[in-house]
Amino acid sequence: MKEFFVPAVVTPDPDANASDLLVDRVRLTPNDALFSLPTSDGGWSDLTAAEFHRQVKALAKGLIAAGVESGDKIGFMCKTRYEWTLVDFATWFAGAVLVPIYETSSPSQVQYILDDSEAQHMIVETADHFARFDEVASDLPNIGHVWQMHVGDLEKLASTGEGVSDDDLESRRTRAKGSDLATLIYTSGSTGAPKGCILTHSNFVELSRNTAVAMKQVVAPGASMLLFITIAHVFARFISVLCVHAGVKVGHEADTKQLLPALGSFKPSFLLVVPRVFEKVYNSAEQKAEAGGRGKIFRTAAEVAIAYSKALDTGSVPLGLRLRFALFDRLVFSKLKSAMGGRVQYAVSGSAPLSLPLAHFFRSLNIRILEGYGLTETTAPATVNLVDKFKIGTTGPALPGVGIKVADDGEIFVKGVNVFAGYWKKPEATAEVMEGDWFRTGDIGVLDDDGYLTITGRKKEIIVTAGGKNVAPAGLEDPIRSNPLVSQVVVVGDQKPFIAALVTLDSEMLPVWLNNHELDAQMSLTEAATHPAVIAEVQRAIDAANAQVSRAESIRKFTILATEFTESSGHLTPKMSIKRHVITADFADVIEGMYSGAPETQGISLQ
Repeated sequence: MKEFFVPAVVTPDPDANASDLLVDRVRLTPNDALFSLPTSDGGWSDLTAAEFHRQVKALAKGLIAAGVESGDKIGFMCKTRYEWTLVDFATWFAGAVLVPIYETSSPSQVQYILDDSEAQHMIVETADHFARFDEVASDLPNIGHVWQMHVGDLEKLASTGEGVSDDDLESRRTRAKGSDLATLIYTSGSTGAPKGCILTHSNFVELSRNTAVAMKQVVAPGASMLLFITIAHVFARFISVLCVHAGVKVGHEADTKQLLPALGSFKPSFLLVVPRVFEKVYNSAEQKAEAGGRGKIFRTAAEVAIAYSKALDTGSVPLGLRLRFALFDRLVFSKLKSAMGGRVQYAVSGSAPLSLPLAHFFRSLNIRILEGYGLTETTAPATVNLVDKFKIGTTGPALPGVGIKVADDGEIFVKGVNVFAGYWKKPEATAEVMEGDWFRTGDIGVLDDDGYLTITGRKKEIIVTAGGKNVAPAGLEDPIRSNPLVSQVVVVGDQKPFIAALVTLDSEMLPVWLNNHELDAQMSLTEAATHPAVIAEVQRAIDAANAQVSRAESIRKFTILATEFTESSGHLTPKMSIKRHVITADFADVIEGMYSGAPETQGISLQ
C-alpha cells in the first residue's frame, strides 16, 4: 500500500467560515475586478470586489428581512451565471445553507432534494424552473418563500433589507464556524438515489486557502476565467469560491454553443473544463480543416505538436522537429489559440481522463491542461497537476492538506481538509465509506513513487469476463469517445465470453463528418447507424483502443445505437457521466443480441 500526505501550507482557522473569503478579498483589493458581466453589444463590463460585496450584503439583508433564519436551507435552481455566486455568498452572509439543484432536474428530482434536505425556501431562475417546482409544490409543505429570478425577485429582495443593520448582518454572517454545514450537494445518482454530501465551511475555507498557494501561477494577479460548467456541481462551485478568495476575474457563459465567441471576447487566462470540451475543440478544428481541403495538413500538424510535447519530456527537442513545429505554429496553432481568446495558459480538467494525445497537443499550444481528481465528497479536488509538479497522463499529486493512499486492491482513499462530514441523514452510508479519517472513493488507481495519482477505473464498474479477465471500461471508452463521430461508448461483458460495446453518434459532428466524406449530411441517426462508412469509422476508433490492451480485454463486437444518451433520457448524469446500470438495463436486449448473434442487432464481430 502506497500513501502520500502533503502538509497544509496555511495555518488552519477553525473559526473561519466561507463568507470570510470574500471579506478578506475586499480588504485586500476592493477596486479590482472580481467579475465581468456580458453586455448587450457582445462585450463585458467589470464588477469590482467592493461592488460585489455591496450586492451580497444587500441581498443577504433582504433574505434576513424575509424571515430566513440561521441554518435555514434554501434550494437553488439556476444555470451558470453571475447571480449563482451572488446568491451563494448572500446565503452565507445571512447564515443560511444553499442546496443546489441542477437546472436540468425533473420535478421528481426537485421534490426529492427539497424534501430530503428539509429545505425551507426555494430560488428558481426561470419560468420553466418554477413550473417544475410548482408541479410538486403540494408535496412540499415545508417550503415557505419561492423567489423567481425571472420576475425580478432578487432585486426586490435586495431593496427590502434596509431595516437590517450592518451589525445585525455581521452577527449573522459570523455565526457559523468551520465545522458547521456550508452546503448540501447531492451526488448525481449514477449508482442509485442521490445522497446529500455535508460540506462544511472549513472544507471550502481550508481547501481554497491551500489550493491558492499550490496553484499560485494559475490564480495569480490579473488572472481571469470564463466559466461555463454548471456551478450546481461541486467542481465549478469550488472553483468559483476559489476565484473569489484569490481575486480572479470570472465571466460566465452557460450556452456552450456560444463558447468560442465568448472566449474570443472575454480572453481568459485559464479555463475549467471537462475533457469532452477539448475533444470538441480539437474535432471541430479538424473537421473545419477537412472541409477546407486542409485536413491532411491539420493532422500532420497535430502529429508534430504531439511529438514536440513528448520531446519536451525527454529534455531535448531535435532541430528538425523544432523547425517543423515553428512552421505549424504559425500556420495552424496560432489560429486555434486565437479562437480560444489568445490568452489561455492553463486549463483545470476533471470528471474524466483526458487522452494523452490531446494533453500533448494542447501543451504544444502553450495550454497546459492540469488534470485533477476528486469527488463531491472531497469538495472537488484531492489531487491536481501543478505548474511546477506536472506529469501528463496523471491527475497529479495531492493538494496541501490532503492525503492519498491506494489499497492493495487498487482502491483510492483520501483524507484531509477537503473530506466531507458525511452523508445527510445517512449514517450507515457514511460508515460504509469512512475508515477512520480516510474516505473510500470507490475508484481504483495507482500512485507512482513521486506521489502522482493515475486513475484506472471505478471499482464497482470492473467487468469480469467469463474467462476471469478483469477489465476497467474507462480504459477502452475514453480513447474511443475522442473520435469526432462518437458521442458515448459503454463497454459491457460482465460474465460474458468477450468484451462488447454500445456506441452512440455525436449528432452535432455527424453532419460535418458526413459532408467532409461526401455523404448525405442530412442522414438521420438511424440511417447513419447502419451506414458502412460510419461503421468503418467507429471500427477504426475501436481498433485504436484495442491496440492498447490485450486481446482478452479488447472489444470484439459493437452496436451503434440509433439514439443519443442524454440527461433527459435518464442515461447521463448532469455532469454528462454515463449511468452505466441504467443503460445496461434499458438496452439489455441489444447487449444480449451481441452475444447470441441476433440478426437484428447492428454490430461487427471481431472474433
